Amino acid sequence: MAGSEMKSRIRCEIDFDREGRQAGYLRAPLSRNTSGWGTIEIPIVCVKNGSGPTVLFTGGVHGDEYEGQIAVSRLAQTLRASDIQGRVIMLPAVNVPAVLNDTRLSPIDHRDMNRCFPGNPRGTFTEMLAHFIDTVLLPLVDVSVDLHTAGHSMESALSTNMHYVADSDLRARAMKAASAFGAPYNVVFWGVDEGATLTSSVERRGILSVGTELGGWGRVHVEGVRIGKRGLNNVLKHLGVLNGQPDTAQRDGSPVTRHMMVRDPACYLFAPAVGVFEPRHLAGDAVEEGEVAGYLHFVEDVDRDPIEMRYRRAGVLWMASGPGRVQRGDVVAVVMNDYDEASVPE
Repeated sequence: MAGSEMKSRIRCEIDFDREGRQAGYLRAPLSRNTSGWGTIEIPIVCVKNGSGPTVLFTGGVHGDEYEGQIAVSRLAQTLRASDIQGRVIMLPAVNVPAVLNDTRLSPIDHRDMNRCFPGNPRGTFTEMLAHFIDTVLLPLVDVSVDLHTAGHSMESALSTNMHYVADSDLRARAMKAASAFGAPYNVVFWGVDEGATLTSSVERRGILSVGTELGGWGRVHVEGVRIGKRGLNNVLKHLGVLNGQPDTAQRDGSPVTRHMMVRDPACYLFAPAVGVFEPRHLAGDAVEEGEVAGYLHFVEDVDRDPIEMRYRRAGVLWMASGPGRVQRGDVVAVVMNDYDEASVPE
């Protein structure tokens, strides 16, 4: 029997059909040396009232990405059933072991949860958790908003993001939802490794999916938290779950989100060796093709000259390198361009 057809091993105490607000925990089994019947508790809140769409908000899929954890947690604490029409399911700290360990990967099985979908109920802890989301939660959902930042690895321009999906209607609805979220940018992108992400699982089911990148460099981004909190409320207003109109005004005076794309491998700049990367630009900066992106230094080798690295495409810097020391093959910059439907790859 395929993993996706097997029943989840995770227990859920929430009745998703019940009206009102419910707060509790998913209980994921984790047998260990000191507790044969041990579990990991994963916080979950469901708020339901009347008829309307079901919206899933997730934070903490990566443990070192804080803005989404804060935004979803605060909404989960304050959203009242009487305020909405529909159902809102909120998991502020999906990957609790990684959240408590302050790491991207789970300390239990050293897996990246956002590379484990659709998961496996008989697999590792992270695969089991991904399987629960894919088989228990996603069938209930009309819209998914998965909040991320660039963690410790990068610094991102504050943005929503989405994959380019072939379904033109779904693509248009996702872009409208991203516009309603109200981040400075929305990035339509073709990633390096996207097939096993939560976003890909959502899209395979034909569900509207929006992600975010709201900061990075391993700290809490003040503006990222503000945009995240506002964005969740904006999405609910856009869908008619909450009353009111989305507020999409930007700090620089722009009234709306700027739609961008990362359309081909030339937008990505990879480190050619192990070294210390000295960037020349910050996320959000405009850059030119051929311009120096930075220098890769070999400080342990006295007479080894640094490698000069140049951008392969002009545009706006979506992602800028975070840690100084990088490994060969690490991404140190990602450039985005204004979205152009006519120029996307076939």
